Amino acid sequence: MFSRKDRHNSKPSTPRRTSGAPGVSDNGRDGGYNAGIAVFSYIVGGIMVWSLIGWGLDNLWGTRWIVLAGALLGAAGGFYLSHMHGLTSSRNSTGGDNAARGPSKDEDQ
Repeated sequence: MFSRKDRHNSKPSTPRRTSGAPGVSDNGRDGGYNAGIAVFSYIVGGIMVWSLIGWGLDNLWGTRWIVLAGALLGAAGGFYLSHMHGLTSSRNSTGGDNAARGPSKDEDQ
């Protein structure tokens, strides 16, 4: 067991440094699936939180439209947070973006 003396004499540990945005690795490459889940979480979380705030204000003031405004504000806030954390940037991967070139031209087999 540890005593109080042991707790005060030990050096406090420094927390590990993590990257700023969830789903983005330390080397700057996007996390693919993890970044998509983070974007989804920001948007859905924003919609849920601001809809609940709007619902509460609707009940308080006797209106019915603030919940919709809250949902729209939450979605916009989720997109904004995703963009500010660098999860929606259009970085080119090493393979390039072939989606804009149209259908692939595979050889006939």
